[in-house]
Amino acid sequence: MLIHMMDELRERLGRTRRVMTPWSDDGTRGVTGASLDELLDRWANGYDWGVHERRIGELPWVTVPAGGTELHVIHQRSGDPDAPVVVLLHGWPDSVLRFERVLPLLTDMHVVVPALPGFPFAAPLTTPGMSLNRIAGIVADALHELGYPRYTVSGGDVGGTVAEILAAGHPDRVAALHLTDISPRHALTADPAKLAPDAAAYLGRAAQWFRTEGGYIAEQSTRPNTLAVALGDSPAGLAGWIVEKLQAWSGESAFTPDELLTWVTAYWVTGTIGTSFATYTEPAAIPDRIETPTVLSVFPHDIKPAPRSYAEAFLNVRDYVEHRAGGHFAAWEQPQTYAGDVLRAVKLGK
Repeated sequence: MLIHMMDELRERLGRTRRVMTPWSDDGTRGVTGASLDELLDRWANGYDWGVHERRIGELPWVTVPAGGTELHVIHQRSGDPDAPVVVLLHGWPDSVLRFERVLPLLTDMHVVVPALPGFPFAAPLTTPGMSLNRIAGIVADALHELGYPRYTVSGGDVGGTVAEILAAGHPDRVAALHLTDISPRHALTADPAKLAPDAAAYLGRAAQWFRTEGGYIAEQSTRPNTLAVALGDSPAGLAGWIVEKLQAWSGESAFTPDELLTWVTAYWVTGTIGTSFATYTEPAAIPDRIETPTVLSVFPHDIKPAPRSYAEAFLNVRDYVEHRAGGHFAAWEQPQTYAGDVLRAVKLGK
């Protein structure tokens, strides 16, 4: 079946209708026509998904009943039964692949990497209601099923918001947090008059980012059905939508062409681009403040790096670590650095 799917993909790519605009050469207006053409040609001629599928399949996957569904997780056990437990939560538009390069650096811990519901490699999502809050509950249930009463949670983007909700709802279980960003949902209720001057100024910068770069959020959160058809039926459209973000939100040369294609193909073969919009579409509630000890890693090429004063308005920030390289997908871009900050958080939780 997979061979047939990949043959169909190549056939679709061979019939791609090139869509040109007056801005096709302007990288500030999205992925350029030339770079997309080059990537699509590689996807159709030479890229071998089977190699990557086998590598992904060889990861230590388990399926855990949780929250009325099944959660597929990578469960990398330490040889020490009493080793600390770390939970790694990915975001959008990626998957568990965000953490592939970190896993070999955390072998002295029990590591759990859930494929979040609606995303690649997760159980199929067929009903509404998969909010960030429900996902946090499912992750908590899965960790209970795995026999882990206490753990450190690390994540960013969607995974970071899930981590905050999980910590607030289960302070007895979450020993520490490691985050690469602050949930953007805090900005919806933050009162600038109650923030430090640089934190209030950050709200303005974040608002400007949403106006100039956040169009995808508006579409994914309000018209997921329409967008799912456009991207789920067109491999060129899917690649353009995802690759733009992977490249724009990361440091220079963070991905080779085949790495970009692997992250995109994960969405194509699992048919999950539409269901990955659930965390944007479903209403969610986030606590005003989380008291769990937190390490915040700040990477210069991330989309909205927040000052410490802003983070401290919502989180119990014990360590604020600014790095010289890396972006939104820091676990992939700077795995050694990321793993080091995870260790900082683990020590906080002891």
